[in-house]
Amino acid sequence: MKHICHITIVHPRYDIRIFHKECKSLSLEYKVSLIVADELADEVIDGVAIYSVGKPRSRQHRFLGFAKIVLAKLQQLQPQLVHLHDPELLMLVPRLRQMGFKIVYDAHEDLPKQILSKHWIPSLVRPLLSKLAGMVERNSIRKLDCVIAATPQIESNFANCKLHTTIYNYPILDSSSYTNMTAWSDKDDAIAYVGSISTTRGITTLVDSLAISKCELKLAGKFSENSLQEKLQTSVGWQYVSYYGVLAHSKVDTEVLQKSKVGIVTLYPTPSYVESLPIKLFEYMLSGIPVIASNFPMWSDIVEKYQCGILVDPQDAEAIAQATTYLLDNQEIALQMGQNGHRAVLEHFSWKVEARKLINIYHKMI
Repeated sequence: MKHICHITIVHPRYDIRIFHKECKSLSLEYKVSLIVADELADEVIDGVAIYSVGKPRSRQHRFLGFAKIVLAKLQQLQPQLVHLHDPELLMLVPRLRQMGFKIVYDAHEDLPKQILSKHWIPSLVRPLLSKLAGMVERNSIRKLDCVIAATPQIESNFANCKLHTTIYNYPILDSSSYTNMTAWSDKDDAIAYVGSISTTRGITTLVDSLAISKCELKLAGKFSENSLQEKLQTSVGWQYVSYYGVLAHSKVDTEVLQKSKVGIVTLYPTPSYVESLPIKLFEYMLSGIPVIASNFPMWSDIVEKYQCGILVDPQDAEAIAQATTYLLDNQEIALQMGQNGHRAVLEHFSWKVEARKLINIYHKMI
């Protein structure tokens, strides 16, 4: 059986796209290893062998100090193909090519655009770093065997690569996707937000909207900065927040989504978010609840076409509050929108089709 190895030094070992979707799907036809950077023990789970190379001390250490460690682990494992999930790993491409590996790069984000909205990078430096990142990506293209992108817009950055495709980050469906739906009457009159929590992901405006709507927000995820959480806890809207911290994926569904009547994804219009397709949008739809979403053209193609929610200006707290109040005051409409979204995911936006696309493109390379 051919051996492939996925590598990330940024994402957690049980990352939804990397581990639960790609690695587990590929393990049905290949021997699959996953190299991660954390402090947990090596393990084999669901047919995937996970190896840790230790946790980086800082962003700088992650960027500069992990090359030799990762290469040494690959030398030990000797896969036929390596699948890279972080831009930081592109620096390894020349050496990986010398070592004889086939190389796949998984472009989760539009890196040059993403850098322009990184809060931890000084604003004056971002344009230069963005251009440099674009150069690194372009220089890597000719050495890559394949690029897998999360959206067509990201894929267009790699049009010169000999093999490229889009693998959408759609939800995994199982039997519970069809049957285990909490009755609408048993849900709380609450809205839900799950995932990474930051200013550019709209949390400040969202909490401000609660002071107007006076609606409960079930919030689950990790804050990008402790200072952001501390600041929000002093705001008027925070009294309406039920914060769950970081939950296991299964508990996100049972403790947050199935107990809420609205899902919210009001990311700010940064260059990378406008052309993204966040998994939480589809998770809300799959849970059978209507969405309140940013009024981006790509998102409106989904929300308006399938009549599964309301689009708002993500930087307008009043607009978010009005949409929240409307859905909770008109629950027959909200229920219908939720059912529309649920049906749309089952019929059009599931991981099953994407998994087959991923396996087929691997067959072309191996």
